[in-house]
Amino acid sequence: MHTHRILQTTLVTGISLWLLLSSCGNNSTTDKNTTTDSSAKISTTNNADKINQPLKLTPAGNKPAWGENMTDPMAVVIEKLSSFGAPPLITLSAPEARKQPSPADAATGVMKDHAIAMPANNTDTTGKDITVAGGTIHVRIYTPKTGKSVYPVIVYFHGGGWVIADLNTYNASAQGMAEQVDAVVVSVAYRQAPEHKFPTAHNDCYAAYEWTVKNAASIKGDPNQIALVGESAGGNLAAGVSMMARDKKFQLPVHEVLVYPIAGYDFSTPSYKESDSTKPLSAGLMKWFFQKYLNTSADGKNPMISLVTANLKGLPATTIIAAEYDPLRSEGELLASNFKKAGVATSYKLYKGVTHEFFGMAAVIPEAKDAEGFAADELKKAFKK
Repeated sequence: MHTHRILQTTLVTGISLWLLLSSCGNNSTTDKNTTTDSSAKISTTNNADKINQPLKLTPAGNKPAWGENMTDPMAVVIEKLSSFGAPPLITLSAPEARKQPSPADAATGVMKDHAIAMPANNTDTTGKDITVAGGTIHVRIYTPKTGKSVYPVIVYFHGGGWVIADLNTYNASAQGMAEQVDAVVVSVAYRQAPEHKFPTAHNDCYAAYEWTVKNAASIKGDPNQIALVGESAGGNLAAGVSMMARDKKFQLPVHEVLVYPIAGYDFSTPSYKESDSTKPLSAGLMKWFFQKYLNTSADGKNPMISLVTANLKGLPATTIIAAEYDPLRSEGELLASNFKKAGVATSYKLYKGVTHEFFGMAAVIPEAKDAEGFAADELKKAFKK
């Protein structure tokens, strides 16, 4: 298993990190400090939608019982992930879990198996440590190579249940947004559980957002054009940062994109009940994440965790992206409805046939390419206002 982790952490300039990209150029990175590293538009895509697919990918075996309608490319990625033979994360400690192969590694493997060309990169990256309460955290700053003197800014929060993954694991998403939106992206390596319990990650992410607002000019950013993007736990953190900014009467982001966000602490939802065996995220793994991050179960009712019961009034326009085979699907749909009821302009899109973590796999998953384009379009519209 350790060899797969080495693949993940050493190929920062390699194929796995550009899964999301569709632009051209060569990678250049100078970031040496990676961490262990009010109307709603509702739409749905399905397998029949005409999404361009550059290569026909067919799974070797039968699709899992829990994902009979999974797209073929998604099934190929899930097959590859299973082939690594990693032990269930819920049987491991957090440090051990962080060493296991990730869905990004699986997508990388599919690309290599099928000789899928590596999309190239049009950003430069630098790293910076910033001071937060109780220590420092690292951010990786992506700057497009388009030569502008000033750009809009996206503060990006990676996934991993507040416990696993790092900047490298989600590099493709952060860099893809920088390229497609033509924006500076500040990707945040917040401190993780169980070493740092709730609300440390939330406070770290808010501190990073506040730092970005105050220092945007120093990174070629427009301080009045700052948005948030987060995946999974990062989607939860993005919404939490917006709520903290609102409550502190600090500058609000102009938009937030929440990709299959953790939005509740209710294991009885329809999608949780369907997700005993789903990969890469199951109901059991979500419970493991909560156990690691929360101090007690009472924290699950905190509005920073339970977004579906939080006061959402006054938050920025929001885009929510969801996946069919995901324990978080039901709460994401409810969250979109609640945003609409709170008077927040909301766009929601459910992608059928795909699983949690599909967003960063556009080189192999057509729905991911569509999703990244949808997110980028929503951000560009927000920045133009």
